[in-house]
Amino acid sequence: MNDQLRGDRLRLAFIGMHPDRSRELMQESSVTTILDRIDRGLIAVPDHARRASRVAATDRRDQAKSMGISILYREDPAFPVHLAELPDSPDVLFVKGQVPVKPGVAVVGTRRATAYGRSLARQFGTALGRNGWPVISGLARGIDIAAHEGTVAAGRGVAVLGCGIDRWYPSGHDRIGAVLVEGGGAVVSEYPPGTPPNGWRFPPRNRIISGLSDVVVVVEAAAAGGALITARMAMQQGRDVFAVPGDVDRPSSEGCNLLIRDGAWPIFSAEDLVESVSRVMGDPPAPDEKNPSNEAGGLLDCLAGHRRAVDWLIESLDEPAHVVLAEIGRLEALGLLRNEGGFVTIV
Repeated sequence: MNDQLRGDRLRLAFIGMHPDRSRELMQESSVTTILDRIDRGLIAVPDHARRASRVAATDRRDQAKSMGISILYREDPAFPVHLAELPDSPDVLFVKGQVPVKPGVAVVGTRRATAYGRSLARQFGTALGRNGWPVISGLARGIDIAAHEGTVAAGRGVAVLGCGIDRWYPSGHDRIGAVLVEGGGAVVSEYPPGTPPNGWRFPPRNRIISGLSDVVVVVEAAAAGGALITARMAMQQGRDVFAVPGDVDRPSSEGCNLLIRDGAWPIFSAEDLVESVSRVMGDPPAPDEKNPSNEAGGLLDCLAGHRRAVDWLIESLDEPAHVVLAEIGRLEALGLLRNEGGFVTIV
């Protein structure tokens, strides 16, 4: 494919349309024609989007490079095959870090998670990461960020954003995103740098979370919301969906119970999850030996909602003291922990 066409596709991506609208236009006309019609006012877009469409692709590439952002086109070898094969796959992905070649396991759930749900999500992230499966989630509050916290302590993960990579949302989660990239994972978005976190951008990103995965695990979810959208999309994509059962009168468990009623596989523990994922995806890949934090993967889960003494952590983790102390120091340097007077808390 010639560079001019790839450049036009990049210019179209920087307009920041709703993915459904962009895809429909590309099915009707060439990208070059779409850009021309936008420029002439024949396709209605906001003024800022029309101005964005006029910026040269070379300038956009330079802009992304200066931010440490890679641009992947759907046909590129580095573009995940399991995502590219979907009919509604993004045409362009913006990436910081490295997207795993093989499918991962998505761990998702409500932003209004209970302490139990957050603890379970951390355990799931740690168990999956420790066994070598990339963990995919959305970096949102609640279940998503807890799953990422468990992952950075033990393995490799991917965060899929509903905004530009330079516009972290929620803003305080940029630390976890940076650690994911540092640990060999990635932060990805189909939206170009500078894109704000508009509410309508988040439902479409859920198809990317499920598209990067072979299995989607819903930890806690209400009867409506992003986690249920992700699960339904996963089912449409032919992915396996697991869900954690909960009390029938608890709002945060209603969505999971409905999924199980409709055929999702119930999951009862981290060990059960690993066994169930193995049945679907085969034996787990070898854990990444270069990851310096595998040995203390349970640290963040031990701290969930608590202030713990360093001695208590060393005893509870059943690891050599120097391993636990090194892990505390590493996570504190990354801004994830606070160690004051021999007592450690999650920031």
